[in-house]
Amino acid sequence: MKNRIVILGAGESGVGAAVLAKSKGFDVFVSDLGEISPKYKEALNRYQLKFEEKKHTEELILSADEVVKSPGIPDTAPIILKLKEKKIAVISEIEFAGRYSDAKMICITGSNGKTTTTMLLHHMLKKAGLNVGLAGNVGESLAWQVAEQNYTHYVIELSSFQLDGMYDFRANIAILLNITPDHLDRYDYKMENYINSKFRILQNMKSEDSFVFCTDDEIIRTELLNCDTLAQLLPFSVQEEKEMCGWIENELLKIQYNENLFSMDKKDLSLHGIHNVYNSLASGIAGNVLQIRKEVIRESLSDFQGVDHRLEKVVRVRGIQFINDSKATNINATWYALESMEEPIVWIVGGVDKGNDYAILADLVCEKVSGIVCLGVDNSKIHAAFDGKVNTIVDASSMKEAVSQAYQIAKKEEIVLLSPACASFDLFKNYEDRGNQFKEEVRNL
Repeated sequence: MKNRIVILGAGESGVGAAVLAKSKGFDVFVSDLGEISPKYKEALNRYQLKFEEKKHTEELILSADEVVKSPGIPDTAPIILKLKEKKIAVISEIEFAGRYSDAKMICITGSNGKTTTTMLLHHMLKKAGLNVGLAGNVGESLAWQVAEQNYTHYVIELSSFQLDGMYDFRANIAILLNITPDHLDRYDYKMENYINSKFRILQNMKSEDSFVFCTDDEIIRTELLNCDTLAQLLPFSVQEEKEMCGWIENELLKIQYNENLFSMDKKDLSLHGIHNVYNSLASGIAGNVLQIRKEVIRESLSDFQGVDHRLEKVVRVRGIQFINDSKATNINATWYALESMEEPIVWIVGGVDKGNDYAILADLVCEKVSGIVCLGVDNSKIHAAFDGKVNTIVDASSMKEAVSQAYQIAKKEEIVLLSPACASFDLFKNYEDRGNQFKEEVRNL
């Protein structure tokens, strides 16, 4: 058994991994190059875990038998390169937690929609009375829950960064929603590296496991041709009906699994927009695989409340509807947001660009957007893409300024949409901070 485990990063996943490692008798050390938040420092002290912050002491880290790394630390970080040089295994918290649980693992990935689908499935499983935990990119650390709870099922949102550190972990149900360019800065700007990362969700699956995927996504379709998996393939589509497990027919959402046919009216879904039809189909198929009763699936898909910072209606001010879509950190998420709006839009966009191609949005912007507020330290790419294509395009260097300008540009019955298509780290702590500041400034109008 490996004796010394070092955890890099003392956020939710790192502290959770440390708690689990200690409960399994490992010698545990936690190291964070940044400052550890009071909440996690208190937990480290409560569990009597050794830790350091604002530095990585190499002799303490390079003496590890194995290292659990936070998904936010890139593989190119100097300490990671040194660990690899010494051939010390570096894994993710999810990989570590999976070793100590025989719960059913329902895992969701994709460039967009994974949080909504994860939360929707968790909502469905809870409603069905299953003993279920929520983990990964949302909810609490999987490792922490494995250490202290006795869940029989986990619904886990997996980012590509988490998948990169997973080797022996096995999903019982894997859902792949879509693959569009995202985080290419972490993948040497090579799309195939990012695609390979997403397809790691299939590794180790057996014939009794299920792979739920969107066949309308060309990248997924193409990649599956070269992919060997033992898992049962359960495709869904809104464009095709033949040989699908989930599809749309005459405005009805239909799912055929084994001998069972499930059907419900599309307009009864609680979440609107084409992207949410995909999320609902994926969740409905997983519900059928888990043999959840039809009425529970139908009820869950019709009463789910949605996710904070994802097309979240804030308030209407003088006839102008403000919508917080701060979670849209890439072009495709913003495409879905723009596509789902009926009224003219004043669009707040910008932040840390992850290799965005704004041309993908050009047609939608010309059709739906009346004004743009660029909210970022560097807005040159947004100007290059949209100058001359909309009536008004202005810059803002704070959320207060952005909301104020959008409010002045928007007319009654229009929408002010914060859907940045970029990461938030230039002006905000994270997308939640960005969304919360937006909501606060809107309420101050």
